[in-house]
Amino acid sequence: MVQPVFNRAATGGWASTQAFDEGLRRHMVQVYNYMMLGLVLTGVVAYVVGSTPALYQPIFGTPLKWLVMLAPLGFVMFLSFKIQSVSGSTAQTLFWAFCAVMGLSLASVFLVFTGASIARVFFITAGMFGAASLYGYTTKADLTKFGSFLFMGLIGIIIASLVNLFIGSSAIQFAVSVIGVIVFTGLAAYDTQTIKESYAENAGQEANQKLAVMGALSLYLSFVNLFQMLLQLFGQREE
Repeated sequence: MVQPVFNRAATGGWASTQAFDEGLRRHMVQVYNYMMLGLVLTGVVAYVVGSTPALYQPIFGTPLKWLVMLAPLGFVMFLSFKIQSVSGSTAQTLFWAFCAVMGLSLASVFLVFTGASIARVFFITAGMFGAASLYGYTTKADLTKFGSFLFMGLIGIIIASLVNLFIGSSAIQFAVSVIGVIVFTGLAAYDTQTIKESYAENAGQEANQKLAVMGALSLYLSFVNLFQMLLQLFGQREE
């Protein structure tokens, strides 16, 4: 009987590939866990504040609301520029703090939209985000070529949204929401592929922990913004 002969280089390569795939799987699970826990924290804070007059009136009934609305942007900028100089545990703490502040900012949706429509739009968002992220994880296509297009769309959305704060045009809001759904769905796929590539380029437990936090932050932002755009389109307002 002829015994099979194995090539050591081939088996070593197979073992390395298997180890990499297992490490990537653990990394992505960590990223999604951070993102989901962040969403839970945001939802709890938003619901508690939005359903408690003693909490939301001092915030949204005063100029303090502008600070609450802009605070998440400050957190994102700080994390983006300082992530390399902080420890993994510090980055994680900042992420939880950011999610809580985002919850304060989103508490107003419970004052504007019905609870049933918020729940409905959340599940629609979860389905769209999940499909886009799965595509980004499994596709062989290079999504980096869409990066500049998505970034330009994001800048346009930010500028139009800021302008519309003062104009209050329903037509502009509708256009921003439609474009936003396209952009943030695309970003969910793009960011997922970017997270995979970042893992392949970096090594080390500390580095990977920070990579997981930043990956969770990027996916979290895509989910929350997609949710807000869909809520503007399909949410039922309180009468």
